[in-house]
Amino acid sequence: MRHRLLISALLLTAAVQAPAQDGGTAPPSPLFTGADLFNLAYASDPQISPDGRTVAYVRMSGDVMVDRYSPAIWLVDVASGRQSMIAEGRSPRWSPDGRRIAFVAGATGSAPQIHVRWVDSGDTARITGLATAPLDMSWSPDGRRIAYTMTVVGEGASFGKAPPKPEGAQWAPPLEVIDKLNYRADGEGYVKPGFEHLFLVDADGGASRRLTNGAFNHSGPIEWSADGRQLFFSANRNSDWDRELGEADLYSLDLAAGTLRKLLDRKGFEGSPRPSPDGRSIAFLASPDDGQAYNGADLYLMDANGGNVRQLAVGLDRDIAAIRWGGSTLYAGYEERGSYKVARIAPGGQATPLSAALVAPALGRPYAGGAWSVARDGTLVFTSGSAARPADLSVLRGGSVRQLTRLNDNFLSSKRLATVQELNATAPDGTAVPGWIMLPPGYREGTRVPLILEIHGGPYTSYGPDFSTDYQLYAAAGYAVLFPNMRGSTGYGEAFSDSIDKTYPAPNETDLNAHVDAAIAAGIADPDNLFVTGGSGGGLLTAWMVGKTDRFKAAVSQKPVINWTTFALTADNISFFGRYWLGKQPWQDNAGNWARSPLSLVDKVRTPTMVLVGGDDLRTPVSESEQYYSALRLAGVPTALVKVPGAPHGLDGRPSQAAARVSAILAWFDRYRKK
Repeated sequence: MRHRLLISALLLTAAVQAPAQDGGTAPPSPLFTGADLFNLAYASDPQISPDGRTVAYVRMSGDVMVDRYSPAIWLVDVASGRQSMIAEGRSPRWSPDGRRIAFVAGATGSAPQIHVRWVDSGDTARITGLATAPLDMSWSPDGRRIAYTMTVVGEGASFGKAPPKPEGAQWAPPLEVIDKLNYRADGEGYVKPGFEHLFLVDADGGASRRLTNGAFNHSGPIEWSADGRQLFFSANRNSDWDRELGEADLYSLDLAAGTLRKLLDRKGFEGSPRPSPDGRSIAFLASPDDGQAYNGADLYLMDANGGNVRQLAVGLDRDIAAIRWGGSTLYAGYEERGSYKVARIAPGGQATPLSAALVAPALGRPYAGGAWSVARDGTLVFTSGSAARPADLSVLRGGSVRQLTRLNDNFLSSKRLATVQELNATAPDGTAVPGWIMLPPGYREGTRVPLILEIHGGPYTSYGPDFSTDYQLYAAAGYAVLFPNMRGSTGYGEAFSDSIDKTYPAPNETDLNAHVDAAIAAGIADPDNLFVTGGSGGGLLTAWMVGKTDRFKAAVSQKPVINWTTFALTADNISFFGRYWLGKQPWQDNAGNWARSPLSLVDKVRTPTMVLVGGDDLRTPVSESEQYYSALRLAGVPTALVKVPGAPHGLDGRPSQAAARVSAILAWFDRYRKK
């Protein structure tokens, strides 16, 4: 008999109760529930005005009627904290004089357009009529023009053609021809023919002017020279660009002559050009292309003509994620041991961390990150938060930090939320493995509770002690949540991240088991009620762990890699995974790939294991999850396959699906939980 069990995440939404309406008889739960996802808001993309007096930011708010988090642009007065909404949209960018804000907005079903808002009058004008969405906007120094990037759609390749169609006939769609190596992109689908180019539009509106040409992608951020005569950006304009995802060069574009000049010619990635306000130098980020799966970006400074290149912050062994000038001072943002920091870079290159603790503008899982900007006077605005609150805005000025927004205090103050404490472990070889554990609301010290080991993806990312809707829902159901940063995690130095290069998923299972042992030794975890889950790289490690140990009562492998050979040839970014993660293409080392694939361990799995994946996942394609589900069924392991319809790799684009996904995981764990 052919067995097939397929649970759609949409069918699980019955477990997500709608928010109570007026006249409802049931009181709201004091615990965090799936319905509460619609009541949350968080701050993102904060942009401080040049004079440091006002912050424009994007507020993401849940909307139960459309099942989405919708973006709106708000202004905050730094002195008083007074807020006002100015438009629905995203990507607010201040003009150099601080009198206008450019932003992107558009009606559903139409291409987003660039708009300009006059702050004093409140007048708003749409200044573009584009076929595709604009990206990476940048004002000219005189405020007269705005540069941006946009995809120019091409015709694509074709072979032959259908016979002439009779008038009025209804024929099938034409053939689709694919001739690119990287032809799919997660969250985007099959990539339409075309390339990303630079454009220029007057800030008062009018026709845009295209600045770049050729069969190459030109990427932001775009930056202007101090005199407004040049634009700086990064691109890979080599003939084999689609095989070189780790390659990009810095370019300058002379606006009068229309000529391009490569500023540097080095192997690897150079990007994020940031010219100094005096026009004499350009700060940028660069990382080598040496075949390693992970290379952190370092900070460099060069003269405006591309000469005299020197590295800054040499002693800062961290991946620099973003750089900006605040007046004549350079600032850099980076992950730091499960958090995100911003440092001031001295003229001699030394990095001095600021007293600002940033959090990622997100909800689902507590990935380390942050968003920030800096004014000419050094005033820093950034996303801040805690394990009990999603991202708000705070400002650092004169050495003191002040919180500007409290978007969720009114609602979450009525909830009994879980708490987080640090819990570190030591692997058998002596490696220190940092991490945290979230305790259920009202947890009493010395009480043992069921434990969920939740493993982050990446694998080159990290978790931090920040707000997580997933974890709050797990904890509200009575589980403690253990979330370590095993080897490979970022924010602990290059050597810690590189320790899994070409060996992943080993030695992660030893790090993770050590953390579970630490939670048991701390008197928190019930050793007879251990569970494991994780997504992407965490899904791979979940499947790997249950092939190595029977200690878990149940598992949920979310959007996993199961077979390195099939993954490397079906995922998006095809040119990356075999070359950098595996070290060889699949056909060159099939035995090595198989030895590191969870599929090779299926005959050793005894743990009931659910498999969960987004229906439109192109990063770890649905076929990976389907392989694992089929193998587990054939091996007689209790399993179920859960698909989130329409969801890409991130899974949680819709609040109802995020709540239903966690509900499905809890239902699976509760089935095997020892009472």
